[in-house]
Amino acid sequence: MESTKKLFTTGEFADLCGVKKQTLFHYDDIGLLKPEYKNENGYRYYSVQQAEVFSVIEMLKEIGMVLAEIKDFLHFKTPEETIELLTEKEEMMEKKIVKMQRTQQIIQNKKRQIEEALRLNFDWFTIEMMETEYYVLSKNILNCSDNEFTKSVMSFIKYTKKEELDIGYPIGGLILQEQIEAEDYWNYSHFYMRVDQPGLVQPFIKKSGIYVVGYHKGSYLTIQETYRKMKKYLSKEGYRICGDSFEEYVIDEVSVSGEDNYVTKIMIQVEEK
Repeated sequence: MESTKKLFTTGEFADLCGVKKQTLFHYDDIGLLKPEYKNENGYRYYSVQQAEVFSVIEMLKEIGMVLAEIKDFLHFKTPEETIELLTEKEEMMEKKIVKMQRTQQIIQNKKRQIEEALRLNFDWFTIEMMETEYYVLSKNILNCSDNEFTKSVMSFIKYTKKEELDIGYPIGGLILQEQIEAEDYWNYSHFYMRVDQPGLVQPFIKKSGIYVVGYHKGSYLTIQETYRKMKKYLSKEGYRICGDSFEEYVIDEVSVSGEDNYVTKIMIQVEEK
C-alpha cells in the first residue's frame, strides 16, 4: 500500500468510535469488522468509511442483535434486505419507545405522590370538590377469606401489568358505605387502580362530588383511629357520609422502611346535612 495517511491507526479509530482498542481487535478476530489494511508488522488501519460501518454495528447491537447475527447481515445483505431489516427494527424501537414512555410516566407519578405526601399534615382533614375519575376494579372480595384475599391481590396486580394499565398510580381499596357505617374498615369490596383511559371497557367511575380527604400514617391495623377522627370532623363541620371510601397507599415499602411510616390516603364522598 502506498500510504496510510488517509487511514486511521487502531488507537485513532477506537477514539473516533468511542471504544477501546480491544473491541476493534475482537471484531477483527471474529470477522465482523476487519481493518482496511494491515501492514507487514500486523498494525491495523481503518478508513473513514468504516466509521459508518461501526455505527451500524453499534445501532444493531442497541436494538438487540447479537454479533453473529450482525456479521451475517453485513456480509450477505442486499439493499432490499437492508430495508426489510431496518423496517423491522424501526417497529421494534417504536414499541420500546412507547414502553419507556410508560415507564417514565410511572416514575413521574410515583415521585409526585411521594413529594406530596412529604408536605402533608396528618392532623388535618379537608373537604374537597373532586373530579370524575376512572378505575379498573378487581373481582368482588367482600367478606372473602384470607386465602381468597391474597389470591385476588396477586391476580389483580398481574392483570394490570399484563394489560399495561399501571402508570404509577397507587393500588387502592374500595370500602362500601355500609361497611364504613358499621365500622368494618378492613373489609374491602374491591381493589382498584386509577387509569387515564375513559374509553376502557366497563370502567368503574368514581363520581365527581364533595369528598372528605384525610391521611392515615402507620399500620393498616390502626386505620380505624383515622376513620373515627374523620367522622368526628364531619359531624363538627356539618357533613355526613353519602358514598364509599377510596383508600390509596401513597407511601409504602417502596419509599420507607417499617409500617409505622406508611401513609394511606382516605377519600369518602360526603354531603351537607
